[in-house]
Amino acid sequence: MTKAIRTAFLILVPATVLAQDPAQVQKLFEAGKYQQVVEATRAEADPAVLYTAAQSHQKLGSVDRAVELYGRLAERSDNDPWGLIGRSARQLVQDDTNGALESAKRAVSIASNLPEAHYQLGLVLAKLQQWRDAAAAFDRASELNPSLAYAHYYGGMMHYRANRPDRMANHFEEFLKLAPDAPERPEVTQIMRTVRGR
Repeated sequence: MTKAIRTAFLILVPATVLAQDPAQVQKLFEAGKYQQVVEATRAEADPAVLYTAAQSHQKLGSVDRAVELYGRLAERSDNDPWGLIGRSARQLVQDDTNGALESAKRAVSIASNLPEAHYQLGLVLAKLQQWRDAAAAFDRASELNPSLAYAHYYGGMMHYRANRPDRMANHFEEFLKLAPDAPERPEVTQIMRTVRGR
């Protein structure tokens, strides 16, 4: 889908319809349309949508609302990976990194094929400045779901910090293809220019 067609589609289709489709909500998030994600998300939305809406609240600076949505996910069963992902995300926002790490690792152990479990683990490891382990978690998330743009973004950042410019470039190039309107685009482009100019 070309950029113009995608933009027209997002304008013409009501946001509440998009809110039911996790892939479309993800596209709104990747385009920096955080307010649209938040406004269109219903209480009974798919867990992936609630997770993206909570991240959107964080981007908008509404930490309390993010904690509330992560808490809604955390209310799920202890054997539900989404419950553990929500718990980890809430713990991370509340600076309980040890708890966040334990919850994320548990989510990965019970749902090793769920990209968001690895993604959440990567976020926790990044906060702990464990660059190589964080990079590996984002690598796995992007292997499981190659269209998860922010797994590529954070994967690129972690490889950059772990001094792996080759791996960084692969992730960043994919991120720029998947999320051409992302707010992080200028930052990524600048890092790529700096690294290639060495």
